[in-house]
Amino acid sequence: MDADVFGQVLGAVREFVRKEVVPREAEIDERDEIPAEIREKAAELGLFGWALPEEYGGLGLGMAEDVRLAIELGHTTPAFRSLFGTNNGIAGQAIVGYGTPDQRTRWLPRLAAGQAIASFALTEAEAGSDPGGLTSRAVRDGDRYRLSGTKRFITNAPLAEVFVVFARTDLESTGSRGISAFLVCAGADGVTVGPHDAKMGQAGAWTSEVVFDDVEVSADALIGEEGKGFGIAMASLARGRLHIAALCVGMAERALAEAVEYARTARQGGRVIGEYQLVQALLAESHAELAAGRAMVHEAAAQYDSGEDRKLGPSSAKLFCTEMLGRVADRAVQVHGGMGYVRGVTVERIYRDARLFRIYEGTSEIQKLVIARQLLKD
Repeated sequence: MDADVFGQVLGAVREFVRKEVVPREAEIDERDEIPAEIREKAAELGLFGWALPEEYGGLGLGMAEDVRLAIELGHTTPAFRSLFGTNNGIAGQAIVGYGTPDQRTRWLPRLAAGQAIASFALTEAEAGSDPGGLTSRAVRDGDRYRLSGTKRFITNAPLAEVFVVFARTDLESTGSRGISAFLVCAGADGVTVGPHDAKMGQAGAWTSEVVFDDVEVSADALIGEEGKGFGIAMASLARGRLHIAALCVGMAERALAEAVEYARTARQGGRVIGEYQLVQALLAESHAELAAGRAMVHEAAAQYDSGEDRKLGPSSAKLFCTEMLGRVADRAVQVHGGMGYVRGVTVERIYRDARLFRIYEGTSEIQKLVIARQLLKD
């Protein structure tokens, strides 16, 4: 996108986030729901399709632009970004990268406009950090497949119109082999979406269990080649991991800003607490780590766009930035003292919201394995 045009988009998103979403964070956290008018405005701004190709109605942002946008979105509750994150990220990118022309034409314009939401159905009870352990199966029956299995923690499942579902088509295979990806409509016979989970944090971002009970899908619902689903999942996750890292930078910026403002104004022992050196140390450590994370994200995004590195950089950035956010959020609570433990205080919510990022789209432990194996391979 032209730099001036992107600047205007970024400015509009920044203004919307800070003036319209931030004031309603407590409401979103309490009601566990994104207000309809916020969803409508997000669609008008193009947020449901920022990473989708322009030919399908998206903004077509590259990774360097994506991470700048993610940092802005990180300034508020991550539930807001989660509302359209799967359209742009793991679900949408699977269709963009591997879908047939008909699949792209059918779904991408609707996803980009916010008229439909796509979910990425990979995780299972015994296949989370290791997707190769999934047991969902899709059995070929003439020109159709019969798909069965149960998926867990599926983001936006209660809102989804279509699922990108991963199931084993080679029933004799093990590990990452023999897995295929399918597009399954949420209204298909045999698809059941459970109630959304009650989570520690990220209220308003809905995840649910989804059951596929002998669901019949046509052969043209197959995404990419049969048996190549694991590669599709990993490619989609790589971009998502870098986006999540940038989101964590934005959240850390917000947490540090809240801590600095509190340290500047709160008083103890007749002095502003920011005058105490140990409070200053908490702020300084957070600032230094945040600056490192920000630089790391921008460098990884540049290498992603150039094609130089689409594995080591995203995993390294996700590992560092999600862990960094946890430390920055913890220090922000510490600066606030007892107030940091009270519901309704921004840093308390950020502290709860931050914890999930070290788990989903590949745990910190999995990122370490990805990084080490890539280094040894290189």
